[in-house]
Amino acid sequence: MSFENIISLDKAKQVLNSGISQAQELMKDTSKIDELLEKAEKKLQEVPTIGAALSDLPVMLQMIKSYITKEYDVVSPKVIASMVSSLLYIVTGKDLINDSIPVLGQLDDIAVVAVALKINEKEIADYRAWRDAGKPITVKADVVDEAPAAAAEEPSEA
Repeated sequence: MSFENIISLDKAKQVLNSGISQAQELMKDTSKIDELLEKAEKKLQEVPTIGAALSDLPVMLQMIKSYITKEYDVVSPKVIASMVSSLLYIVTGKDLINDSIPVLGQLDDIAVVAVALKINEKEIADYRAWRDAGKPITVKADVVDEAPAAAAEEPSEA
C-alpha cells in the first residue's frame, strides 16, 4: 500500500501550506522549536516502521535547529517553514486519519513528513554536505567580496 492510496500528494501539500504561517511564527522562538522537535521525535518513535521514505528525517531536524540557531542560514525561510509545518501536523493531533487506528493512524503523519522531505530534498542534501564538511558558510550566493580586507601590499624599497 503506497502513501498515494492513503493521502494524495495534493492533500499532503495542502496540509503543509495550511501550517506555514503558524510555523513561521514558531520559528521566531528557539525554545518552542526545541519543544516541537522533542515532541516530533517522541511521536515518530510511536510509528512502527519509518522506512526509507523518512531516512532523511534526522537530517531535517538538525537542519531546522541549525537554521533557528543561525548556524546555517543559506536556505529560504519558506523551506524551513514547510519542514516545521510537517512537524506541527504530526504533533497537533489534527489528523486526516485518526491516530487511534493502529498503523493506519500514523500513515497520514508519515505521508506529510515524507512530502516535506521530498519537496526539500535538494536543500536537505545541501545541508548534509555543509554539515559533513564541517565548514561554515559565510557568504550568501549573491554577495561577492571583490577586494580582500587584508590585501598584500607591495614591499617598499628602502
